[in-house]
Amino acid sequence: MKFSGFMHFLSYLALTIFIGSKIKRIRFDKVVAAYLVVVISINSYFLYELFGVVKAQIIDTAEVNLFAAKSISLLVLSLISFVVYLSSDTKQAILFLFTTLCFVFSDVLYYISNYYIYNWSFVMLNHVLHLVGLFLLFNFIIGENRLRKRQLVTDKMNSELIPSRTIFSLPRQ
Repeated sequence: MKFSGFMHFLSYLALTIFIGSKIKRIRFDKVVAAYLVVVISINSYFLYELFGVVKAQIIDTAEVNLFAAKSISLLVLSLISFVVYLSSDTKQAILFLFTTLCFVFSDVLYYISNYYIYNWSFVMLNHVLHLVGLFLLFNFIIGENRLRKRQLVTDKMNSELIPSRTIFSLPRQ
């Protein structure tokens, strides 16, 4: 269970680093900035409260620390994917935002079924959401590769259109 949680943490961290490189220079107006501050505050408060409850339920401190690291990395991933969506507003950004939301809800259902109420429907929905998130992530990666390939082809075509030798001509006088 600890190894699985650690691998989830590493994967969320790697996705955060990858999607963080997609952030373009953005400027938010006051309404969007206020909205982001409110969303970050509410999510941080819920995470803090959940950490307090889980800390009382779990005896092993390593598992509690792993829970905190995984949850914080997932929170940062969701916020960065939301910022990327707001900055670029592309199909790829929406796809990654949905991927992140599937992972968030899957982890919440995992916490509910393991630490509060065990119900087979929560476990099934947890697995379905995680699989949907993986499917969306797979589609995101395919789309990114297509965009990269298209960019390479257009760069190659542009470089072939520009002659390698420049011929200088003097104007007539």
